[in-house]
Amino acid sequence: MSTPLLLTRVLNDHFAGPVSSLLQAVHVHPAHPAAPITNAFAMELLVFTVLLAYFLIVRLTLNVEKPAAAQHLAEMTHEFVSEQGESIIGHGSERFTSYLTALFLFILLSNLLGLVPGLESPTADVVVPLGFALVTFLYYHYHGVRANGVSYYKQFVGPVWWLSWLLLPIEIISHCARVLSLTVRLYANMFAGDLVTLAFFSLVPIGIPLIFLGLHLGVALVQAYVFFLLAAIYLSLAVAHDH
Repeated sequence: MSTPLLLTRVLNDHFAGPVSSLLQAVHVHPAHPAAPITNAFAMELLVFTVLLAYFLIVRLTLNVEKPAAAQHLAEMTHEFVSEQGESIIGHGSERFTSYLTALFLFILLSNLLGLVPGLESPTADVVVPLGFALVTFLYYHYHGVRANGVSYYKQFVGPVWWLSWLLLPIEIISHCARVLSLTVRLYANMFAGDLVTLAFFSLVPIGIPLIFLGLHLGVALVQAYVFFLLAAIYLSLAVAHDH
């Protein structure tokens, strides 16, 4: 078990009992019943709280004549996601803007937490990227079936019916590999970034680590964008009508 962060300790001190009871009610047995809340979950909860507060601030301060800084940032984010969605998915991409925005912001903020002293990037724990990947996997398949109906299965069997027995397992493996690819790419980059930054801070606490903090910032931004981009691409392939 990794060393618990301050927030993790506080949450376990107040909610360890109810959380352990809830997990056991669904037949999940935590490895540490006295401290079932992990650093990754605590950091995810922090990200959720920050984003919820941000969205509430934007909603409560909406002003057409004198938009506040939070509104400007929200408009820039919405414009960025909308433009990317339109260029990748095409017509009807606005249906997915809310999901893609939430996905991008959650991953981005999760990645950036590692730059804050006393906090960790939850995406450096493999379970968190796996969760993002599985939700995205289910999301694009759901919309693929919703957009194409029963004909959605055609992308798994190909245009030549007598080769369907060969293409079907290949396509199933390919789609499952997307989950692995999304998970490993995000997890490996963030874990390595956190590890390198921590190592250099331990060896040389002044000066040189700032370079690696800059690299960590760049990796955090790039990996959030790459995950968002791949999610948009998978959505575009799923909802296309020319399978």
